[in-house]
Amino acid sequence: MAFIKDRLPDPLSYYESQVLRLSPRGKPWRSAECQFHGGSDSMRINIESGAFVCMAQCGARGGDILSYQMAAHGQTFIEAAKALGAWVGDGRPSRHRPMPFPARDGLTVLREESMLVAVAACNVAGGIELAGSELDRLLQAANRIHFIAEACA
Repeated sequence: MAFIKDRLPDPLSYYESQVLRLSPRGKPWRSAECQFHGGSDSMRINIESGAFVCMAQCGARGGDILSYQMAAHGQTFIEAAKALGAWVGDGRPSRHRPMPFPARDGLTVLREESMLVAVAACNVAGGIELAGSELDRLLQAANRIHFIAEACA
């Protein structure tokens, strides 16, 4: 698999396809509404290179349409390159394993499930016997922690 920059679409047609109303004049930089914070005419877009920068408080910026695609659609580099037609397969299997969930979600689950395991361990250490439903929930927590560990390994 490979990224081929020459396959990226023309910046002007790409930004127009993103429903951005570009100001009719100004070369190479044109003004548009910032899609990241909704400010009118605060985004500057270079129609030759594809670079963009918000002149307002959000400060969104990037060097080309690939970075815009990633930021605007929450995509990884490979997802954005594929969406733009610039990712080409070479017939070999990919070594990249995408995460089945965002890292932040994984950390949230780990935090909550490890707290449950810790509380159960304290209860058992204090002589409190766990009920069947509590044991089932503890096993579910252990399986979730194991799944996240495998996905990140």
